[in-house]
Amino acid sequence: MPKSSKTTTKRSSGSEKQKLTIIQKWRTRLDSFLARRPHRSFKLSRRRDYVRPLVLPGLFALTHTVNKTLWAYKKIFILLALIYVALYLVLVGALSQDTYTSLSDTLKQTGDEVLGGDFGAITQAGILFLTITSSGAGSTTTETQQIFSVILILLVWLTTVWLLRNLLAGHKVKLRDGLYNSGSPIFSTFLIVLLIAVQLLPVAIATIGYSAATSSGLLSGGVEAMLFWIAAGLLALLSLYWITSSILALIIVTLPGMYPYRAIKTAGDLILGRRIKILIRWLWMALVVVVSWAVVVIPVILLDMWLVSAWPGLQWLPLVPFTIVVMGAVTAIWVSAYAYIVYRKVVEYVPAE
Repeated sequence: MPKSSKTTTKRSSGSEKQKLTIIQKWRTRLDSFLARRPHRSFKLSRRRDYVRPLVLPGLFALTHTVNKTLWAYKKIFILLALIYVALYLVLVGALSQDTYTSLSDTLKQTGDEVLGGDFGAITQAGILFLTITSSGAGSTTTETQQIFSVILILLVWLTTVWLLRNLLAGHKVKLRDGLYNSGSPIFSTFLIVLLIAVQLLPVAIATIGYSAATSSGLLSGGVEAMLFWIAAGLLALLSLYWITSSILALIIVTLPGMYPYRAIKTAGDLILGRRIKILIRWLWMALVVVVSWAVVVIPVILLDMWLVSAWPGLQWLPLVPFTIVVMGAVTAIWVSAYAYIVYRKVVEYVPAE
């Protein structure tokens, strides 16, 4: 009996020590977090505590730097884009030409009826562009095709970042090296992508609310419409606030031996006091992508409309669907390069003493 009581006492004391160790670890983490993040809820933060200097290139200068970098290694990235296009066409497929043609005819007939026959080609091309980019022109893809699409985008992201990291460091690498060696952090990258999807839920809620408010006539005017737009704006700002650091985490997690949680924590520390400057760069990136798509795709739609009207036998030619796939490849590479160069500028910045 005495031995069993002593054993029980030792076990209880060991469990208590283990609990104290866990509590001490969490306390140490909390103290470290509070030391790194000077902001406190419901308490005014002093400017001296949270302002961190950061000088980044201007918006146009940064865009020029990205384009110049990609152009310097154009052979590698053109090959990467071609591989993406080939894999996408094989695994996912492009927009059906029949679907595109039927949509174009429907829009033209609707425009003739609604606008009394004055439905300009540019207007029709613009509507087609918005429809295709927002909903894929009603094209249906299976769950397997959607999975392949996500995997391809992640692989292009990882390959582009891996290549730029080595090329800008002065290493001589080939596209083959990037394709074979860049895929190791794909699971960690996918976890951060899931986090970004969760962080975009406020925007999704605002979108659903907009659809409901439009169908119910809530946005016809008055105080209700004003309150809705205020709420939608706040939800959008919340998502933008969250994803500002998560985009940097997508770059950080590609470092060797980096884990998702540590990448998210490091990204949060990097943008502390610099969030607005970095957020402006992300918004500019999105604007450049939208404008580039409009500048390229709308003229291609106009060209397709002219070719079909001049030679009806060319209606089978999938000019627009193929252009969309190519633009997807170029956009994936350019966005990856842009995000990586912004990350390098943030990390390499040394404040002047």
